[in-house]
Amino acid sequence: MTPVQAIIAKELRTAFVSPIVYVVGAVFLLIYGFLAYLYVVNAGSQAVRLMQLQGAAPQLNLNELVFRPTFYSMAIILMLVLPILTMRVFAEERKLRTFELLMTCPIRMNEVIIGKFLALLFLYLGMLALTGIVPLILATYSSFDWNPVLTGYLGLVLMGALFLATGVLASAMTENQVVAAFLSFGFLLLVWLLGLLGSVLGDTPVGNTIAYLSFIDHYDRLVRGLVDSKDLIYYLSGIVLMLFFAHRVLDSQRWK
Repeated sequence: MTPVQAIIAKELRTAFVSPIVYVVGAVFLLIYGFLAYLYVVNAGSQAVRLMQLQGAAPQLNLNELVFRPTFYSMAIILMLVLPILTMRVFAEERKLRTFELLMTCPIRMNEVIIGKFLALLFLYLGMLALTGIVPLILATYSSFDWNPVLTGYLGLVLMGALFLATGVLASAMTENQVVAAFLSFGFLLLVWLLGLLGSVLGDTPVGNTIAYLSFIDHYDRLVRGLVDSKDLIYYLSGIVLMLFFAHRVLDSQRWK
């Protein structure tokens, strides 16, 4: 077993004996299910109204009425939920007085960070996989285009991974878990607001540059079914950058 695999196994064991994972997972799935239910009910109401007007069963676009608004809403929910999932990664190590042992063990710092990040990513992917029940159930009752649904889930994976990497950085900066959660949420909110600032500045070089730094525009294209290499590069480079900053923070503390 490699050091990264050992870290992943240790983090997953710790996670499943902690109530935080179960609470976060339950809240995440409950909110996702509730949002999907609301949008399905709204689509059903529109179908009834159109049937009364047209006298025939209408053709509804579930991608526009259900999946796209659900994916947009989940972007905000992830900003609130994932910082809670990541706040304990390094902050708890300091609380339990195992941080010094982790810093002096014969494992490279990048292996520790990658192992902890991948463990969080596996937990998130597990929660995300459970939400796949919604499109599978809807597929038995109606037809829709699967391409925007799949690219929407790709957007959730990439954006969630970026949020997790940001949370790892925030947890590396403090020993207080609550502070780590607020740092992560504050940074994500700031980056999200950059998209609004870019929209205000309009189609100018400065506006386009600021808008590119926000994750929301890249996520929007994926939700609409468009897979562009610049969006994939944005998320992957953002993940690497956050993990690199976490490495620098922890490495600076290692030699204090």
